[in-house]
Amino acid sequence: MKILVVCQYYYPEPFRISDICETLVEKGHDVTVLTGLPNYPEGQVLDGYRHGKKRNEVLNGVKVIRCFEVGRGKNKLKLFLNYLSFAVSGSLKAFFMKEKFDVVLVNQLSPVMMGIPAIVYKKKHKKKVLLYCLDLWPDSLAAGGIKESSMIYKFFMKISKWVYNSADSIAVTSSMFNEYFRTILGVYKKEIHHLPQYAEDLFADSIEVPKNDKYHFVFAGNIGEMQSVETIVKAANELREHSKIVFHIVGDGSKLEECKLLSNKLELENVVYYGRRPVSEMPHYYGLADAMLITLKNNKAISYTLPGKVQSYMAAGKPIIGAINGETNRVIKDAECGLCCTAENYSELANLIIQFCNSNEKEKMAQNSYDYYIKNYSKERFMSVLEDTLTNLEG
Repeated sequence: MKILVVCQYYYPEPFRISDICETLVEKGHDVTVLTGLPNYPEGQVLDGYRHGKKRNEVLNGVKVIRCFEVGRGKNKLKLFLNYLSFAVSGSLKAFFMKEKFDVVLVNQLSPVMMGIPAIVYKKKHKKKVLLYCLDLWPDSLAAGGIKESSMIYKFFMKISKWVYNSADSIAVTSSMFNEYFRTILGVYKKEIHHLPQYAEDLFADSIEVPKNDKYHFVFAGNIGEMQSVETIVKAANELREHSKIVFHIVGDGSKLEECKLLSNKLELENVVYYGRRPVSEMPHYYGLADAMLITLKNNKAISYTLPGKVQSYMAAGKPIIGAINGETNRVIKDAECGLCCTAENYSELANLIIQFCNSNEKEKMAQNSYDYYIKNYSKERFMSVLEDTLTNLEG
């Protein structure tokens, strides 16, 4: 198949869509990606992509077409301009695109408007679109503090309904998304496929690191508003007298400096920050962990989500300790791969960490984690479902 993939984010930005596209190429498909200029999570377009540079690349067999995009910056205005600039420039690029593709795949994170260029291409060339929804809109706005009664929310509700209903088929990462599509967005006529994310192969190759008689708990990923990493910092404060418990925060994002300031204010010596590290280094940090940590805001909308780091943690065969609601809470309990409390409950998270340290079930949790991944989230299963769905749309 000749596949056009539309996603605002692509390598060198740290998203799984790059691996998906390269795997499709390995399977014999011709893949072109319509994307923006790399600026996540730094907020500024990377030096090598400014002033018209690298607008067309071939990366590991994937043809990459980059559209103009304003860097997401550090404030809401810049973020809105970032979202809008890709939607407009991507739509123009899609409209004037002469190459004919068999099918279009939208890898829809935030914002939902990144699906608009795909719809433009669909309407002009009469091709079908599969929208893979990783972030629910407009509920992602509500999770970010936008009130449902506001004009902004109502405007994006209309945009979201139009984008989702314009797709010919929808795939979702979380089983809880189905309810939202049916009851809130009124998407009844579309076939909705449950397609959980997988983890890249390297996460299964975690390198065991000497623990020095201490217990190490690792959070890896984006440190933003939704991730509520401050819950981990506050739990660390509750456990400051437990000298054998150490927290490791690996990642970057809009809330990293705020978390560092909180750690300094509390004079914590049991929290170590590493910043953003290359994906190739992650097996080391995973190998360091006795258990991995996951947190999200206490918000109904965000609780629908199953963050991709869950699959990465499981692929590495690591127990998971979470302060999180909804789908992830259900999965951890269903897999029996760790311990979980409600979102933002830092005191209970601290209790769970003590409980884990004293548990005789650590190895069993680790094995359960890996077994659940293989059964439910393997890359082979993901790619098989994705290929079948795209092939059916092509026909």
